[in-house]
Amino acid sequence: MHINELLDHHRAAVRASVAVVNEVRPSDLTRPTPCDGWTLADLLAHMTAQHRGFAAAARGRGADPAAWEVRPLGPDPAAGHAAAAEDVLAAFAEAVPEFDLPEFSPVTRFPAAQAISFHLIDYVVHGWDVARSLGLDHRLEPELAGPALRIALAVPDGDSRLEPGAAFGPALATDDPDPSHRVLAVLGRSPEWPSTTR
Repeated sequence: MHINELLDHHRAAVRASVAVVNEVRPSDLTRPTPCDGWTLADLLAHMTAQHRGFAAAARGRGADPAAWEVRPLGPDPAAGHAAAAEDVLAAFAEAVPEFDLPEFSPVTRFPAAQAISFHLIDYVVHGWDVARSLGLDHRLEPELAGPALRIALAVPDGDSRLEPGAAFGPALATDDPDPSHRVLAVLGRSPEWPSTTR
């Protein structure tokens, strides 16, 4: 995939996740999420921190542990998340050729396109996580679903997904033709994850 096409898909994924996060109200922050053991507040803090960390990495500062620090949510979590999302989009538009991503590997540097793919698929999944926590449906736009599925299928499966802190659980078997649902299943999320509607 050409880098400009990847950036377009990445921008779509991030902005779709921002739109879902903008639906969050203070009373929602204690809701459970598909991320085992995390409330919606925990998930939003993680998402915001990851935006900041990847933005720092795109600017050549990803090796600094402080760039990845999870901070307490501010008085307006959705606004804080949206600001961090816009920052990472700006950083990716002028990214350095290789990223330091200490959460993936403390010694390996990742080509920009690979790092952008990591971030894209994370926000495809986390956008769904937030939506399901709110009891909302969340489907990828057709032009994003195909590329997202190709990226998801490239994520290694196996025992590493059973380790503490693994980003994704083991892949789930599915014959669902919906590419949005297939992305989730490949990455260990059940498309049927239950949530009480607001």
